[in-house]
Amino acid sequence: MNKPLYHKNQHETELFNALRQRVHARVKSISQSRDRTVRLKAFLFPLLYFAAYLVAISNSKNPLVYIACYLFMGIDVVLIYLNLIHEAAHNNIYKSKKYNRWFLKLFDLLGANSYIWERRHILSHHSFPNVDGWDTDIEQSGPILVYPHSQAKGLQKYQHRFFFLAYPLYLFNWMFIRDFRDFFDENRIIQKTQTKIPFIEKLRMLLYKIFYFFYQIFIPIFMIGASWRLAIFSWLLQMLAASSFALFVLLPLHAIQDNEFPEIDQSGNLPYSWLRHQFEVTNDLTNHNLFIRHILGNFNYHVAHHLFPNFSYEYYPEITEEIRLFAIENHFHYKQYSLFKALNMHYQLLKSNATSIRAVMEESM
Repeated sequence: MNKPLYHKNQHETELFNALRQRVHARVKSISQSRDRTVRLKAFLFPLLYFAAYLVAISNSKNPLVYIACYLFMGIDVVLIYLNLIHEAAHNNIYKSKKYNRWFLKLFDLLGANSYIWERRHILSHHSFPNVDGWDTDIEQSGPILVYPHSQAKGLQKYQHRFFFLAYPLYLFNWMFIRDFRDFFDENRIIQKTQTKIPFIEKLRMLLYKIFYFFYQIFIPIFMIGASWRLAIFSWLLQMLAASSFALFVLLPLHAIQDNEFPEIDQSGNLPYSWLRHQFEVTNDLTNHNLFIRHILGNFNYHVAHHLFPNFSYEYYPEITEEIRLFAIENHFHYKQYSLFKALNMHYQLLKSNATSIRAVMEESM
């Protein structure tokens, strides 16, 4: 299947080249010492994760300590993703791709799969954000309908009433369903973006999944002597905390009512140029403080990430200043909302999708 084509607009191509020159000049004027901060966190957050694990299994007879450590591990998984895994996939931690590959492999130890996630993120999401059938982040699976141009069916008609029960299961779906389907289901979006998945990668995925459950649950119960109820409850709590925190951070950046979900025409073309597409489907968050910058990896500057993914998040505040000025000068739709307003706009998207006029008309016919 041929990939969609962005609208060709020579003028906007020239505009982006000019913006890129401005951004490169701005980043060049900033001290490169910021890169050391990224590398420090690349070691710190995984160290804290496995330190918490060791403290947990050393206190298997103290339920409060054990649960607290696993809960912290759930939060830290998201911090590792934001500050380490995501940056490694874009080769932003070290200049050497080899070193970035090493850090990316850490994702396998945390229950995910680095091979398939990197392809989802780079080849699918970054290539065609918010495009149905090509962006794995909005791929329809289960009772939640994010894409607004599809008709709600079954439980999806009530998703705005129960989504808060489904979202905490995000990582369960990722680990037990999504990874396996992307590897073995030929109808998944990820299968369009690459050649056949090597057998060795399928084997690695299975072995890493087994190892993950071995150290998370088997070792505490069968080798340390922790109660099976404590071990399983703590692991479930870790997954619930990680899922809720991850979606709290990631949902309000694309899947909101004011962002577009461009449709592909019959000729396989998208309505916008690549540059304008990024503005139309992405938004920033106004929230900015030391916690967001140093702990959450400047996740609020998402337009900068989509336009310039090969710059570290440490430079996004200055890059965003250039983008904002560029948008004003050239009439691009730059969007920025507070976190809670963006989350409400996500809820409004779910509600609109659930109660769309198409569903109402079908029920009345």
